[in-house]
Amino acid sequence: MNHAATIERLYRQHSPRVLATLIRLLGDFELAEEALQEAFMAAVQQWPEQGVPEHPAAWLIRTGQRRGIDQIRRRQTSRQHAHLVAPDEPAASLDERSIQHDPLRLLFTCCHPGLALDERVALTLREMCGLTTEQVARALLQRPATLAQRIVRAKRRIRDAGIPYEVPDARELPGRLPAVLRVIYLVFNEGYSRSAGGALVDVSLSVEAMELAQALARLLPEGEVYGLLALMWLHDARRVARQGPDGELVPLEEQDRDRWDRRRSREGMVHLRQALALTPTGPYTLQASIAAEHVRASSAQATDWGRIVMLYEALHRQQPSPVIALNRAAAVAMRDGPEAGLRLLEALEAHKAIVNYHLFHAARADLHRRAGHPREARLAYERALALTAQEPERRFLQRRLAELASASR
Repeated sequence: MNHAATIERLYRQHSPRVLATLIRLLGDFELAEEALQEAFMAAVQQWPEQGVPEHPAAWLIRTGQRRGIDQIRRRQTSRQHAHLVAPDEPAASLDERSIQHDPLRLLFTCCHPGLALDERVALTLREMCGLTTEQVARALLQRPATLAQRIVRAKRRIRDAGIPYEVPDARELPGRLPAVLRVIYLVFNEGYSRSAGGALVDVSLSVEAMELAQALARLLPEGEVYGLLALMWLHDARRVARQGPDGELVPLEEQDRDRWDRRRSREGMVHLRQALALTPTGPYTLQASIAAEHVRASSAQATDWGRIVMLYEALHRQQPSPVIALNRAAAVAMRDGPEAGLRLLEALEAHKAIVNYHLFHAARADLHRRAGHPREARLAYERALALTAQEPERRFLQRRLAELASASR
């Protein structure tokens, strides 16, 4: 048995939930992070000889709690941590119901209105999902150094303001919802298409996001919660078809739609109907409606691109971001031809964030390729390749460059 691989897999699977519970038990982000690392170090030492416990998450929580309390004793700061669980009474806070609610507690703590919106998003992605600062920065189109400062600042605000580690009551939930939904979707996106590394997807992150959204829907059955659920289910239905036999990226128009998961598509459509029945229609419901158009079509050519453009225009009115404008341009290109899309992309070049976004240059490259502009396509592919940190995307771009070179001979 490859114990190192097993422990790494268990780390990816359990560390967010274990950390969420350790933050509740120890009352301090940094102390909980240290305790989590020490717990997994203990696992690396003990599990190869003793075997993986029947309930690894519970083992890690108990071990981490003990290591955290030991750390407090070593620092001789017990008086400053009087609110912590007493060392001889750990079991009272380790019941299954409390542990199940810990991810939501952490989510709402990280998304507290006492934090700036960018701090909420950065902190939650970093703490809940174990993403590196570089991965969070890439997901948010920001510099790693800036993100690191925001995460430190957010932890300090939580500590200094005494922000409670709890799910808010029903009166507060609606006002806290937009930031929470945004974070959940960013987590899902990082799982659906990794920002860096050798894998295209990380199913555990996508599942984590979908489970959080399901739990949130039980707490607050509002339209945009169902809209986000619909969007994630409809995207996740395409997950298997997005990868070839060797893990290579397969773009939407080339995917074998028979490989799309019909059960997940149906689940997404159910949530979309729930969302559309509740007004007003928000950005996640609009995005889910776009995803539904792809599900309804038998092929890329049979897709109702006119309706998709209309939906992107409505989405852009609600959220006028360059990334949404990029997606709208791609849809216009499918409806009206690549030259029409290229004209829209040219207007986006004034946005500093988008010109350092690899998908912007990948879209330009694809449209130039389809328009018969090989030189411009090559330059755009090379720029996208220089900005891409995910290996399957790099291989896809390199394959496109090789096809251009072969066609020019």
